[in-house]
Amino acid sequence: MEDLDLAIVSALTADGRISFTELATRVGLSTSAVHQRVKRLEERGVITGYTAKINYEALGLTLTAYVAIRPIDPAAPDDAPERLAALPQIESCHSVAGEDYYLLKVRVNGPAALEDLLARIRNVAGVTHRTTIVLSTPYEGRAPFLTGDRIAGW
Repeated sequence: MEDLDLAIVSALTADGRISFTELATRVGLSTSAVHQRVKRLEERGVITGYTAKINYEALGLTLTAYVAIRPIDPAAPDDAPERLAALPQIESCHSVAGEDYYLLKVRVNGPAALEDLLARIRNVAGVTHRTTIVLSTPYEGRAPFLTGDRIAGW
């Protein structure tokens, strides 16, 4: 990917509502050239959508936790993501290497809601779990570190 496209992706990740005019100024292109590049990045599947950043505490979702799950019966079908997809408290589900099979990020309104959710996860997916409660989040959702060689500084 060209350096200009990387700069566009980085700027849009930091601020998905940036205007094409401001984006063009930041990357040193004309507005129409930036618009064309963004459209091509969308068509290529590099940019897959735009989202709002949410203050979850303002919505009453004051407790974030990570739940590592694995099946009670390792011979059972590996279908936990499908079984858990209907639980809206699960923000993300990652397949992971190691002892656990999946790592779930969940958001709820307090300890009682977490306890209820954990019981539902166990029952719905037939899994055992380990839970880590988030105390604070210094940062998340940061823009990716992108440069021409993609791993500068390593």
